[in-house]
Amino acid sequence: MKYLYFLYALLTLSQMIGAQPDSIVRKKDRKKDVLLKTSMGEIIIRLSDSTPLHRDNFLKLVKQKFYDSILFHRVIKDFMIQAGDPNSKRAKPGEPLGSGGPGYTIPAEFVASLFHKKGAVAAARLGDPVNPEKASSGSQFYIVQGRKFTDEELNQLEANRLNGRKIPSPRREIYKTLGGAPHLDDSYTVFGEVIQGLEVVDKIASSPTSKGTDRDRPLEDIRILSATLIKRKKR
Repeated sequence: MKYLYFLYALLTLSQMIGAQPDSIVRKKDRKKDVLLKTSMGEIIIRLSDSTPLHRDNFLKLVKQKFYDSILFHRVIKDFMIQAGDPNSKRAKPGEPLGSGGPGYTIPAEFVASLFHKKGAVAAARLGDPVNPEKASSGSQFYIVQGRKFTDEELNQLEANRLNGRKIPSPRREIYKTLGGAPHLDDSYTVFGEVIQGLEVVDKIASSPTSKGTDRDRPLEDIRILSATLIKRKKR
């Protein structure tokens, strides 16, 4: 009888373990894209191998199903849409969000070829006064919608916001034709980009938002229903 009970307990334990999300990031995972199924449509993200710390962390959280049911809690038209606060899963209407996370940060990974063009995926973080090293949130991220800039606007940005730092010519052309948020470059880590579903990003960014204590939170919840790894298609 004791032997049968032991076998039953072992089987139950194995089933419980098997039911747990697999959070180990394997080599094959790094060759996959991330599909965000949202309540407003699908977005496919390709992570960058140039930011391995952020890439692997995002893959790990996706495999853990961390992002399933999380809200886009901060939305600003012509700027960006932000998600990744686990407190948003069961948040009541009007509740301020944005302070939740997994309890750790990720060192900044600034790469010259990764910048805040429209569709860029980047890590949110605490501000410079309390975070001079610009370490990223362990889970919160945003997708850039941005807007198009003129040469005059970019010149003003260089002088006033970038302390005279010049925006490289190829990057300027993208900000003029595709758009983005150039004032965030080299301050927030970009670690991927949207390769499908920019129209969904635009749709989410156009949602009416609160002006109250939950400022910039959509008046109607916009939720990531699921985040999964999918086979990478050739572009």
